[in-house]
Amino acid sequence: MSSNVSATGKRIAMLGILSGLGLVAFMIESLVPIPYLPGAKIGLANVFSMLALVLYGLPDALIVVVVRTFLGSLFAGNFSMIIYSATAGVCSAIVSRLMLCLVPRISFVAVSVTSAVIHNLVQLSVYCGLTATVQLFGYAPYLCLLGTVSGAVVGLAVTYTLKAIPARILAHGS
Repeated sequence: MSSNVSATGKRIAMLGILSGLGLVAFMIESLVPIPYLPGAKIGLANVFSMLALVLYGLPDALIVVVVRTFLGSLFAGNFSMIIYSATAGVCSAIVSRLMLCLVPRISFVAVSVTSAVIHNLVQLSVYCGLTATVQLFGYAPYLCLLGTVSGAVVGLAVTYTLKAIPARILAHGS
């Protein structure tokens, strides 16, 4: 029984750490604009969501996504961000989980690139749906290109982070 309590406590603490690190990455990134693409970011905060997905599974990754999105929008003073980012974050986390389950030996880079493109397209779709402005879908090729680059960066960061973390930290039961 105490082993389960210890494992649950460790998981909750790690989710708090991953959410906090994701929030810090989000806040730092929001200070550095990407020229010619207003509102675009590399998405380094997604490293921590993907780590939660790989280490603990979809429900816990969704917790990290929702907590980070809610607190990020609260700190940034942009509550409309919740609608776009939470929807896109949940969709991309689900797609990532499906890919990891259905495609044997898929790389984290491939998962992350697909996830980033899905994230961008879902955000664009939500915005276009809410504003009834379908002309903005012309922005989709640029978002897909940005998603490819940012997804590759995030996927590589996850790959190298998992290689660098000691096995005792990755063990679920300890």
